Amino acid sequence: MSTDPAPGPGAAVTVNGAARALVGAQPPVTALDWLRGLGLTGAKEGCAEGECGACAVLVARPGVDAPTEWTAVNACLLPAASLAGQEVVTAEGLGTPAALHPVQHEMAVRGGSQCGYCTPGFVCSMAAEFYRPGREGFDHHALSGNLCRCTGYRPIVDAAEALGAPAADDPLAARTTSAPPPAPPDRIGGWARPATLAEALALLAEPGAVAVAGSTDLGVEANLRGSRPALLVAIDRLDALRGLSLAEDVVEIGAALTLSEVERRLEGRIPLLDAVFPQFASRLIRNGATIGGNLGTGSPIGDLPPALLALDAEVVLVSATGERTVPLTGYFTGYRQSVRAPGELVARIRVPLPLAPTTAFHKIAKRRFDDISSVAVAFALDIDPATGVVRSAAIGLGGVAATPIRATAAEEALTGAPWTVAGIAPAAAALAATGTPLDDHRASAAYRRAMLGQAIPRLLAEQPTPTGEVAS
Repeated sequence: MSTDPAPGPGAAVTVNGAARALVGAQPPVTALDWLRGLGLTGAKEGCAEGECGACAVLVARPGVDAPTEWTAVNACLLPAASLAGQEVVTAEGLGTPAALHPVQHEMAVRGGSQCGYCTPGFVCSMAAEFYRPGREGFDHHALSGNLCRCTGYRPIVDAAEALGAPAADDPLAARTTSAPPPAPPDRIGGWARPATLAEALALLAEPGAVAVAGSTDLGVEANLRGSRPALLVAIDRLDALRGLSLAEDVVEIGAALTLSEVERRLEGRIPLLDAVFPQFASRLIRNGATIGGNLGTGSPIGDLPPALLALDAEVVLVSATGERTVPLTGYFTGYRQSVRAPGELVARIRVPLPLAPTTAFHKIAKRRFDDISSVAVAFALDIDPATGVVRSAAIGLGGVAATPIRATAAEEALTGAPWTVAGIAPAAAALAATGTPLDDHRASAAYRRAMLGQAIPRLLAEQPTPTGEVAS
């Protein structure tokens, strides 16, 4: 029998156009399990960690280029309670056997499905891209979080590329022109959505309370490792954590913005982050993951910290007593540990301007996309265009120590050196000796050191000298 309290004002979800009461949705029940309990069994559990996309569904969320955007998310990771007051569309809600949705039609006529296990997830991810405002062509990264083991990707991509624009009378397209549903404050069992940042901080003072935004990390901990926090405090829709401001000397990014939102709202203003985003997990994950969550977990293999370290970023922490700003170089204190005190939240990230002219991000992993880094290297260099001498260097590393780190010895060796094969040799040697890499199932310590040793020569090969001369 459910132990939910009496439903609050938002304790219902619009699913495929019909209101459904959120009964039995207290954590650890996931959105996937709750939807399947309604008989909507198109979405499947394939991996329970957000890697396969079989569980994908659409949620109406605040848009970047339209009032509302249909956003594809991993239902296996989201707490069901987080859907309170929201609008959800599953594969069943897109079309019927008698009236297929355009995405479903193209998948069918082009042979995009065999066993069908993964197909509903592909259809939902494809539909999110189909309805993306301003779409020209089809962004293949929209499907980077969906895996298929029997059909083969060519007919699926053929189906995606065959899609035109939504019809003028398409109701899901029309829905994007009006505001998304608000996220009303509510409490369902061990889940709470506060109305304000002050309320969130007060809730986080309760024993065992944990902040949650996209749940892309916490959901894995719950599904695979049995993590059961006493209270999940939803901060993903707090306006105080969702700003993005651009000034002459700094860019500030709200900690609760999803990576997809950050990518689109920055519009290329930070090229190093643009290099990271396509390699950060998948679009499904980036639609939920946040910078605050990536830093909050303190993982040494997160992809964003190396880039933010190279950008000399600062972390703004907020608590009931006020704010404080910490350089990211002093934020991490040990394996999954940081200076963030109990009850503190990452409020926003500050990236100082101007940016270094030469940047790059190297991610070494077993798969090109949707994988965890064995080694991550982020560069931010200022090379004198007249002389070809490195004026300053910042190098952030992930996967080679208990925390993300700056390669200070390599930076010092590179600063003042000519950007040539001979000039970078001491820095390359220093980088190869940086950190304390370990042997694990992703890579050996020797391999990691070899990749570090090749990172600066690889960058030299990729980036022409500012003088236009051939590096030697």
